[in-house]
Amino acid sequence: MRIHDIASENRPRERLARQGVSVLSDAELLAIILQKGSFGENVIDVSNKLISKYGLDKLNSLSVNELMKIRGIGMAKACKIIATFEISKRANAGKINDKVIKNSSDIAHYYMEKMKDYKKEYFIAVFLDSKNKIIKDEIISIGTLDSSLVHPREIFKEAIRNSAAGIILVHNHPSGDCEASEEDKQVAKKVKKAGDIIKIKVLDHIIISRNRIKSFS
Repeated sequence: MRIHDIASENRPRERLARQGVSVLSDAELLAIILQKGSFGENVIDVSNKLISKYGLDKLNSLSVNELMKIRGIGMAKACKIIATFEISKRANAGKINDKVIKNSSDIAHYYMEKMKDYKKEYFIAVFLDSKNKIIKDEIISIGTLDSSLVHPREIFKEAIRNSAAGIILVHNHPSGDCEASEEDKQVAKKVKKAGDIIKIKVLDHIIISRNRIKSFS
């Protein structure tokens, strides 16, 4: 059955406009995002197939290429799905700039929500002013954490440029293991030593995974 064969009052978009978003099923919500089905399947059928196969949680973590392996999902639909989940993730995480930090846990959960589905390792420096208010954050490196990639020069160049008084370092472990590796420890030690020399405090180094957090402090 094509979507146009469904009575207009029962189509997802019309039901949303008339009754509100809460009445729609997961498949109907996804159908509104995808807009069109594929040959032989209407958009609700495609949505049901996606959710049945992966569930919303797994669907959230699939890449463009993985989504495109599913019959009826091309690049345009795959990008729509990923963009929708990313907007939701950013909205849930909230705005962190200008937030006053009392302890590391104030930002650890923000970055866990932001980075929990990252497939690569990201190393981020969060810059704070003298009142522990966040000025900005900066991605320092992407990929396996290595002391040759994460050089204090790159971190403190940005810290000085933004007149930061303190720094909190954050990086993720896509494997899910939050234990600090020897390389993690060497990077943390090197950056802290550089901070002591130039009088910019390294307040903490946080390792996060999908559902765990480890603080060096």
